[in-house]
Amino acid sequence: MFKNFLVLFSLFLSFFYFTGCVGEPKIPDKKIKQEHDNSNLWAEKTNIDKDVDSVDISDLDKNISSGVNETVIVDATIVQRIPFPIAEYQSLQRTGKGTINGYIFVEDSYGKKIYGKNSKLYLNPITSYSKQWYQESYIKGKKMSKADAKLFNYVKFTASGEDGRFAFYGVPTGGYYITGSVVCGFECGYDTPKNIRIATEVFLHGNEIVNQDINKRVQ
Repeated sequence: MFKNFLVLFSLFLSFFYFTGCVGEPKIPDKKIKQEHDNSNLWAEKTNIDKDVDSVDISDLDKNISSGVNETVIVDATIVQRIPFPIAEYQSLQRTGKGTINGYIFVEDSYGKKIYGKNSKLYLNPITSYSKQWYQESYIKGKKMSKADAKLFNYVKFTASGEDGRFAFYGVPTGGYYITGSVVCGFECGYDTPKNIRIATEVFLHGNEIVNQDINKRVQ
């Protein structure tokens, strides 16, 4: 009697299993696809080549939004750039598999972070030409003469998201300056919004994924 009951019970379970009433939990495909699509959105922003008209490649020092005051240039003396070292740039690797990502933000005197929303960022290879810019313009605050238009062929562009996150994909091995800006007003102690320029060095090799925030402390 008990054996017959077990047989009937097994048949009962088999019926529900094959009719679909009982089965393995399904993987939420929609969620996985959404996460994958989000990563592709970042990949599409790596180079804003289609938006070249909005990029003032002739003067990377500005990198400012319309109507926003810049806080960088503190010396009116114009420094002449060195001749564009074409051979040096032509020796740079043009393709790669590296990734650089992070957040762009400024910190107030209390350590609060103000993120750069939808900020345009530049990935500029470290050369004798860009080193002069970094020392004279970014560090010393001097205005530079017009940049050579050929520089556009070697600079990558991207944009941060609403949360200040940015990413560069397909980056060749080498050293770079990441440059961007954050608009900050009352939170940073200013009466009106000002554009705070930020730059930092980053080095990458091969298919590395480098996490590098770009930030500055404001008084």
